[in-house]
Amino acid sequence: MPKSINSAVEAIELSGIRKFFNLVQDKDDVLSLTIGQPDFTTPESVKQAAKDALDTNKTSYTQNQGLFELRDKASQYINDLYNTTWTPEQVLITVGASQAIDIALRTLLTPGDEVILPSPIYPGYEPLVTLQNASVVEVDTTPTDFKLTPEALEAAITKQTKVVILPYPSNPTGVTLTREELNQIKDVIIKHDLYLITDEIYSTISFDTPHVSMGVFEELSEQLIVINGLSKSHAMTGFRIGFLFGPRKLMDQFTKVLQYNVSCATSTSQYAALNAVTKAKDAPVNMRKAYLERRDYVYQRLTAMGLEVVRPGGAFYFMFKLNDSRPSFDLALDLVNKARVAFVPGSSFGRYGEGYLRLSYAYSFDTLKEGLDRLEQYLLQQ
Repeated sequence: MPKSINSAVEAIELSGIRKFFNLVQDKDDVLSLTIGQPDFTTPESVKQAAKDALDTNKTSYTQNQGLFELRDKASQYINDLYNTTWTPEQVLITVGASQAIDIALRTLLTPGDEVILPSPIYPGYEPLVTLQNASVVEVDTTPTDFKLTPEALEAAITKQTKVVILPYPSNPTGVTLTREELNQIKDVIIKHDLYLITDEIYSTISFDTPHVSMGVFEELSEQLIVINGLSKSHAMTGFRIGFLFGPRKLMDQFTKVLQYNVSCATSTSQYAALNAVTKAKDAPVNMRKAYLERRDYVYQRLTAMGLEVVRPGGAFYFMFKLNDSRPSFDLALDLVNKARVAFVPGSSFGRYGEGYLRLSYAYSFDTLKEGLDRLEQYLLQQ
């Protein structure tokens, strides 16, 4: 009999988002508002750049850290957007933002370390922490409209805390943070000499105020890792290109982890990404405009139903509650069976997501209208 496998792998589970999506996708006439997949197509010039890379045989390995030209233009692209000062030497091109997060955590964590997560939160972080035999500490953000406050962060810090992960705009809440709120969190990070990983993958989808990157705070430069990429901004989820920005002293360490994992990000995707951050750099503008119109429509519909919701400042999600005491998974399943509409159970997003449902509005107006009509009819029948 073979020896047992890694217990840390056994301890993690498949994403609750995907588990629920897989559960309902084969049901007839179920309208799904579950997945955070942009319903736009990849810009034509980006697709052409990928084709050109194939046609000119740019299909070999690149530098482990990524094409220098892409790192140069990616840093310039982010600097222009957010008034930061990243250099090409501070960028690692990864296989999606997910790999960037994994590389950062594998490099930073040792067994027994603690990682603070504001909850509700995207379920992709905790398993990566668990795989390093480290522990997650969830901070309840529901009393403060889903925002991590410096007071709540301070209260969660222990001698074992090493990393704080801060995603904004947030999946699943859509909530983002102001410069002053970020400044206060930054002060706590510096006070306790922690690493901060900000996941800013939704940064181009910010509505009411411009996105402020943590990278603007120079005093945080030795402790900050910023995650970004092109999946959401340019509807390039399948290209799997992410950006990891970080301190110079850590870039060689991050690169080693990537090297022994995948050698480099896919070459043709890197050439497509180069086009995205240069010739197609304005592609997110029209997408953001469309998402804003959808946000306002969904907000109006949910509030008209009498539901209390926090209006999201970015991304394309709402977290909302119904007047129902059942576990969120059971409630979401009942909505599927009786209303033929699917939302993600809040329990997929950590302990403090329980009781909520997540709606993705990365769908057409017709789809959103029909889904919300079904939800409204369900509520009227309760």
